[in-house]
Amino acid sequence: MSTTALGITGTDIAAPWLKSSYSGPQGNCVEVAFLDGGEVAMRNSRHPGGPALVFTAAEWQAFLYGVRDGEFGTPA
Repeated sequence: MSTTALGITGTDIAAPWLKSSYSGPQGNCVEVAFLDGGEVAMRNSRHPGGPALVFTAAEWQAFLYGVRDGEFGTPA
């Protein structure tokens, strides 16, 4: 489990937020911030003051491997 406090909002995180270059003008994207200690935060770009999910480095790496392996494709 993350060492960052539960219930944190996107505006509570001082690290710079990054948005994918694939994001469109509709605002339906997420942003990530790389935190001290290797944790990664994620928030909804349309609601930057809303909740942020914080993942350990291992959790984030497992997610990225799953994306690369196609584990999150649209169900048939």
